[in-house]
Amino acid sequence: MNRKTAAFYFRRLREIIAYELEAKSEAIFGGEIKVDESYFGGRHKGKRGRGAAGKIPVFGLLKRGGKGYTKIIPDASWATLVPIIKRKVVP
Repeated sequence: MNRKTAAFYFRRLREIIAYELEAKSEAIFGGEIKVDESYFGGRHKGKRGRGAAGKIPVFGLLKRGGKGYTKIIPDASWATLVPIIKRKVVP
């Protein structure tokens, strides 16, 4: 098997797992919640934070002493994050 073929299959498998976990995730958070986004991916020296070109942004919610929720997002803009927070956090 070619290296590129293996990388393609592993990437597709990760996408399927993320989709299935998102579909099963019914957890609603209440109380004190921590919210943050991070960037994951290859090494790009000198590229950090929102200028991290080529990296994958991941958004997360964490209830102190409880469960967590993560989601791969297209960007870390207000329009992307606020609907997720409204759907997952009890006011």
